[in-house]
Amino acid sequence: MNVLTDKDVKGKPLSGKKVAVIGYGSQGHAQALNLKDSGIDVRVGLLADDPGRKAASKAGVEVMSIEEASSWADLVMLLVPDELHKSVFEGAILPNIKDGATLAVSHGFSIHYGQIVPPDKMDVIMIAPKGPGHLVRREFEQGRGVPSLIAVHQDVSGKARQTALEYAAGIGAGRVGILETSFREETETDLFGEQVVLCGGVTRLVLAGYEVLVEAGYSPEMAYFECLHELKLIVDLMYQGGISTMRYSISNTAEYGDLTRGDRIIDEETIDEMRDILDEVQSGEFAREWILENQAGRPVFNALRKTAEEHPIEEVGRKLRALMPWLKEESAVREDD
Repeated sequence: MNVLTDKDVKGKPLSGKKVAVIGYGSQGHAQALNLKDSGIDVRVGLLADDPGRKAASKAGVEVMSIEEASSWADLVMLLVPDELHKSVFEGAILPNIKDGATLAVSHGFSIHYGQIVPPDKMDVIMIAPKGPGHLVRREFEQGRGVPSLIAVHQDVSGKARQTALEYAAGIGAGRVGILETSFREETETDLFGEQVVLCGGVTRLVLAGYEVLVEAGYSPEMAYFECLHELKLIVDLMYQGGISTMRYSISNTAEYGDLTRGDRIIDEETIDEMRDILDEVQSGEFAREWILENQAGRPVFNALRKTAEEHPIEEVGRKLRALMPWLKEESAVREDD
């Protein structure tokens, strides 16, 4: 995979271009502010009642309606949630975006699965930071950056790749690394990773471990510490130096337990289930399910979310975290973002 940096950007990123960031959530606020601080002419496009209007204005970014921002910009970055892409694009962006403008996204879902079908007259690119927006902003403020993926879906101008590269540099990714991929690869690996490892796999493993210990008569507090709280130590070690660094840093007892028991938890049956989930992502089955869930008003999603929020581990966690107020101070998610 080709890795690019600021050295590969010729001149000032997006020089002379006007950029509209549609949305001011996690990624929206980070990318808009990073672009602004990089000297790029940026505006934020929001609905009239969007709570992000106040925050964007306070941060010194001019706010427009989505329609106004789309007609003003040379590049429109769509950063509302995936499930809103179709309605926002078709209702507000497409009727107003000017000829020759570029459409950009930070996740390929809506393009890859056909929720958005851009006219063939425009460049369509992706700039996907490999971290949540709060981290993208925090690292930029500290003079560092978060690696980013770039991809091209349509290249009408012959300059789409260069535009994606310059945008990535503008949000700070060129300080560390910009990697080229495709819409398909980014979308399918992202969904698989979220479902199987990063979110679905990890949370279910944590909950199962907690439940087994409590069921066996151990205190909920001990179960919380062993199955959730200490997970950060392990993840940080892997993040900093890979699995081998984590194993080097833990005790020999812990490493032996890792090497001899891990395969009993993640066995061939589990791996087969991972393959099934990947098939659902690749075939579009998951995308269709999620789209229909949103069209129906999210009955399953809302019920599952409510049940998850009421799990005993959440109450135990709130009480234990209250003993460590610095956790809130060090949180990647800030209430003022």
